[in-house]
Amino acid sequence: MKRFLLLLEATLKTQNMKPIDNTETLPDEFITDVRNIIENGRKKAYVSYVLTPIYGNSYNKLNLEYYRKFYILFPKVEIVNTRVHNLEWSHIRRVLSVSNPEARLWYLENASSNMWSVRELDRNISTQYFERRLAAQLTTNIEDLPKISDKAPLDYIKNPMVAEFMGFHRDSSYSESDLEQALINNLEKFILELGRGFAFVERQQHITTDTGDFFIDLVFYNFRMKRFVIFELKTHKLTHQAIVQLDMYVRMYDDMIKEKNDLPTIGVLLCTDTDNTIARYSVLHDSDQIFAAKYMTYMPTEDELRQEIEQQKQFFMEQHITNESD
Repeated sequence: MKRFLLLLEATLKTQNMKPIDNTETLPDEFITDVRNIIENGRKKAYVSYVLTPIYGNSYNKLNLEYYRKFYILFPKVEIVNTRVHNLEWSHIRRVLSVSNPEARLWYLENASSNMWSVRELDRNISTQYFERRLAAQLTTNIEDLPKISDKAPLDYIKNPMVAEFMGFHRDSSYSESDLEQALINNLEKFILELGRGFAFVERQQHITTDTGDFFIDLVFYNFRMKRFVIFELKTHKLTHQAIVQLDMYVRMYDDMIKEKNDLPTIGVLLCTDTDNTIARYSVLHDSDQIFAAKYMTYMPTEDELRQEIEQQKQFFMEQHITNESD
């Protein structure tokens, strides 16, 4: 019962309500009904009748079901102290809709640490942010995911990338400059899609060598990874030529621009579709610095996005799983 009171107190604090200090102020029948609601899910208990006059309509039967669900899904009290203190009840209620336990905890942690608004959290859950991370595509069993370092690119790069904010329709035609401009025009939303720690550096960054001039589409720096991340934008399917070009840019950036304390540069090629053959037989294969990802200029349905994630997971496996003959 003490654990429930701690959780209820955290809930009350998120709504600026007076918390319950101890069980002595509660009738025995109230405690019994609360225990029944939590442990047995008995919906017709009159606990809402007891609480509503004191704390208001936040304690109707529907909300009590949410409280019960929170109690069951997050049984460890330390969650209250470390991950809930700066969130609103609307954050928590949205996270409760996530069925995957690993994803649910991940969303709760990141909403707290990254100070996501409820709207940002809702978009990230709706676009299956957790599953789109390459870190979540290392295995077909989500429970077998290895622990990923906070500086590892796999925890930041997503495939597919959802960019419905650019304003293109599903069947729109556009040039690479149109695509680049749309991302710049919606830079704040693009950075939100990229994730934690990204800061914009430059557009069409000019690099000069003894043999020519080169222009990199978009350059960011990630303060958490401590490295530059360059993006090349393509309006066509992944090609070998595009990968070779990106590989050259990454090597040039490491040689000419990266500081001594920066970790190796990451290159991401954004294209309309990926190719498993190129993933297996190009410099993409087993590379820790070069990645390719499909972008979607529209908001797919939940089923479409789930299918796309599975397809891109196969692409990622082709890129990073060593052949038995290797």
